[in-house]
Amino acid sequence: MSLTLLYRGQNVRFSLKLSKPRWLAIVGGFAVVSGLTMHSALKPDVVPEHLKTVEQKPQSTIANDQQVIALSVKIAEMQSHILRLNALGERLADEADIPMNEFNMAALPPTGGPAQTTAIKSEFSLSELEKQLLDLSINVEQKENQLNLLESFALGHHIESTSYLSGRPIGKGWLSSYYGVRKDPFNGKPTMHKGVDFAGKENDQVFSTGSGVVSYAGERWGYGNLVEIDHGTGYKTRYAHNKSHLVKIGDVVTKGQAIALMGSTGRSTGPHVHYEILRNDKQINPTKYVYRKPKT
Repeated sequence: MSLTLLYRGQNVRFSLKLSKPRWLAIVGGFAVVSGLTMHSALKPDVVPEHLKTVEQKPQSTIANDQQVIALSVKIAEMQSHILRLNALGERLADEADIPMNEFNMAALPPTGGPAQTTAIKSEFSLSELEKQLLDLSINVEQKENQLNLLESFALGHHIESTSYLSGRPIGKGWLSSYYGVRKDPFNGKPTMHKGVDFAGKENDQVFSTGSGVVSYAGERWGYGNLVEIDHGTGYKTRYAHNKSHLVKIGDVVTKGQAIALMGSTGRSTGPHVHYEILRNDKQINPTKYVYRKPKT
């Protein structure tokens, strides 16, 4: 059996006669080539070993890189925080009129004490970044301690300069009862009145007559709702019969700050403020303090 192939083109014409063994060999060759082609197309890509090591990092290396980046970001944040603390400290020192050579925020303060540095360093000597982060943490803590000290110092100066008692504890109203013996409004008997009263309207603001620290803010028998302010150097002021309070114990108040709303709580016949001044825990006549000029 033979196979004859006939080709006709525009300018070419030929015929080829193949015997049975020859055309079977040709068909078999085509089948082998087609099979190899399909196998190559379906087989997944093979990545050379040298490319694997470049593109696919071990998980431990990736985790280490991420930790380095996180520590670097944290160090940058703390360095920025230290710069802000230094700037704030310099401004507070300038406002408190403290010479910079006596309170330098940028310089590390002298320290002493038992030698514990070796133990700390051995704990954090795993990497330079961790050691740097520890140093910055200690630096930030020192800066915050300096700021707390500076704040207390500046606050003390401020209170001392404004704790001078003067003026009335109200903005509107009138002095309705003086210091001294008077007829008790409830029983009509002569009674010592150890303060002065300022009448006004309910919910009028009550003001501190000097800077200080609130030492009492609550209800007390006879006084009703009472605010007491310690002004230092043995002086205190009391503001009684309030409807409500705007401050609490421990608050630092400034001269002229609203501390309560006027009311008629306790032994009271109407909205007013009972105002007392105490020197060494004894009531004194507040009249001269009410009318004296503010300190300049």
